[in-house]
Amino acid sequence: MTTHITRRLLGALAVVSALSLGATACGSSSDGESAADPGDVKSALAEGGKVTVWAWEPTLKKAAEDFEKKYPKVDVELVNAGTGDKQYTALQNAIQAGSGVPDVAQVEYYALGQFSIADSVEDLSGFGAQKFDKTFTPGPWNAVTTDKSVYALPMDSGPMALFYNKKVFDKHGIAVPTTWDEYVVAARKLHKADPKLYITNDMGDAGATTSLIWQAGGRPYKTEGTNVTIDFSDAKSQKYATTWQKLLDEKLVAPISSWSDAWYKGLSDGSIATLSIGAWMPANFTSGVPAASGDWRVAPLPQWTKGDTASAENGGSSLAMPKAGKNKELAYAFMEYATTGAGASGRVAEGAFPATRADLESDKFLQTEFPYFGGQKANEVFAESARNVGPDWSYLPYQVYANSVFNDTVGKAYVSSTPLVDGLKKWQDVSVKYGQDQGFTVNK
Repeated sequence: MTTHITRRLLGALAVVSALSLGATACGSSSDGESAADPGDVKSALAEGGKVTVWAWEPTLKKAAEDFEKKYPKVDVELVNAGTGDKQYTALQNAIQAGSGVPDVAQVEYYALGQFSIADSVEDLSGFGAQKFDKTFTPGPWNAVTTDKSVYALPMDSGPMALFYNKKVFDKHGIAVPTTWDEYVVAARKLHKADPKLYITNDMGDAGATTSLIWQAGGRPYKTEGTNVTIDFSDAKSQKYATTWQKLLDEKLVAPISSWSDAWYKGLSDGSIATLSIGAWMPANFTSGVPAASGDWRVAPLPQWTKGDTASAENGGSSLAMPKAGKNKELAYAFMEYATTGAGASGRVAEGAFPATRADLESDKFLQTEFPYFGGQKANEVFAESARNVGPDWSYLPYQVYANSVFNDTVGKAYVSSTPLVDGLKKWQDVSVKYGQDQGFTVNK
C-alpha cells in the first residue's frame, strides 16, 4: 500500500545515509556477524527461543499463530512499531543505538534499498534463499534481489489493475478503456455527460507515478552499488507525463487526495469512476465503500501501446533480517514459513495478496468470486497482471527521501501551471543533489 512519508523522517535519513556509505565502503556489518554460516535451522527450531518481528501487516498474526503451533518451543512476538516510515525511523534509530533491534522487520519494496546499501540487513543467500528464484512472481523477486544477493523474502505484492464503476460506465455508454488514449477519451466523455463526474482522482502521488512510468517501460532509476543514475527524460517516462498532462489540463481528474473522506465519498457515489491501483485494493473497497457493493468491477490496466499486456507493481512489502538481530536461524525459519508454502497460503486465506506463483496459479484462488464486484473472479485479472509485470525495475537506495519531496516538485503540477515534465525534472534534480550530498555518485 502507498505510504505517505513525513518530513520528520528526513533528518534520520540524512544521518543514516551518511553512515551507510561509510559502512559499505569498509565492507563491515552492524554487528560483525555474517549470514554465510546459517547454522542448523532445524536444531534451532527444536531448541526453541523467541523471535521478535516488527510489522504492521495483519495476516502475519495468523502466520505467527500457525508457526508456534508447528514449533511449540518458539515464541513469535509481533510488534507494531508504526506503519511504513514510522517503523523505518524506529528501526534506523535502534540500529544506530545498537540495541532493541528486531530479529525480523517488514520493509516495503521501495524502502528496502536504503537498508541493503547500509549493509544493515542480512544477505539471505547464506541461508539458501536463492532456491526461491522461481517461487515468487517477477516483480517482488526482482525487488528483493541484487545480482546474487537476496536481501528479503517477498511477503505480498501489488500487481496493478483498473478498478472501474460499471454502473457509471453503463449509464453513460462508456466502454472500458484498453489503452491510455482511450482512457483520456473516456474521461472527456464522462465529464461532459456530468461535470460532477471524474475518471479518477489525483493530487500527486509518488508511488502511483513511478508505477505508471514502470508500466510504460520507463526505467528512470539505475543503481550499481553507490553509483546511481536518475533520468526521467526517456521517451517512455515522457509519454506518461504527456498523457497525464492532458487529464490535468482539461481538469478531468478530481482534485481529491486518496484515502481522504472525500475520496471514499467519491468512490461510493460514483463521482470518482476508476482507480489504477494494486491488487490489495479489494479489502479497502469492502470495508471503506460498502454502499457501492455491486457497482464496481476489475479490468486489466489500459496499455500505452495498443495490444500490449504490460503491467507494474504498486505497493507490497517483504520480510528482512536486520544484521543486529540475534536469533538468526529462528528468524529465517519464520521468514521462510510466513512467505512460502503453508504459511503464505494461510495468509492469502486471511486476505493477503500473494507474491508466490503457486498461490496465484491455484484453482481455489483463481476461482474465488468477489460479491463486491458482482461475483466477478477478479483474481484472474490480478494473476494475469502479476505475470505481466515489466522486469528490471529498480528504486533508488534512498527512495524514501525521494518520495518525501515528490509533492514539493512533481506535486506542483497539480496545484499550479507547472507542467508535469518540468516537475519530473525538478524531482530528478533534487534527488540527484541529495544523493551527491550523501556520498553517492549520481549521474543524470
